[in-house]
Amino acid sequence: MRFATLIKKFGNFTALDNINITVPTGKLTTLLGPSGCGKTTLLRIIAGLEYADSGQVLFDELDVTNTPVQKRHIGFMFQHYALFRHKNIADNVAFGLTLLPKNERPSKADINKRVAELLDLVQLPQVANAYPHQLSGGQRQRIALARALAVKPKLLLLDEPFGALDAKVRKELRTWLKKHPPRAWYHQYHGNARSRRGTCGIR
Repeated sequence: MRFATLIKKFGNFTALDNINITVPTGKLTTLLGPSGCGKTTLLRIIAGLEYADSGQVLFDELDVTNTPVQKRHIGFMFQHYALFRHKNIADNVAFGLTLLPKNERPSKADINKRVAELLDLVQLPQVANAYPHQLSGGQRQRIALARALAVKPKLLLLDEPFGALDAKVRKELRTWLKKHPPRAWYHQYHGNARSRRGTCGIR
């Protein structure tokens, strides 16, 4: 995956200024920097939720800069969960699977099986019929991760994914991700102690 000369502005504010990054297949890449330096904006451009003002996003040297989000085969765990309040937890996890093109969409039985596997992974099988408002912040974060993993994405984007998890669950999820990696994955978090104000680092 490669980004070439990406620029994104919001009015007079430049969020991304001439970003050039190459990410090897199967590797974890971390965006490190303070709030407001452009980490989430870059993730949203990779996912197709935002479009850069100029520059290119390339997957295996294929230009996907203007490819719609549903055709990028990306899983995105948002910083603020973005769970659907009107859907129960099982339906939240299954949501991406139900949106796949008809020729790629699993059967209802296979969707239910996948949802059950993911709820077991995040250690929340008991909440399948609950609703987001009935869960703690840490539980909602785990459900958001399960939903991002549901479609078996080629690329997984994690926006501060482990902050609300206890140490045991955090370790287990990291171990699972290392054993079942997508082709590449991005994880971003704040790191004021290791970055200059207003700048981002890549690790």
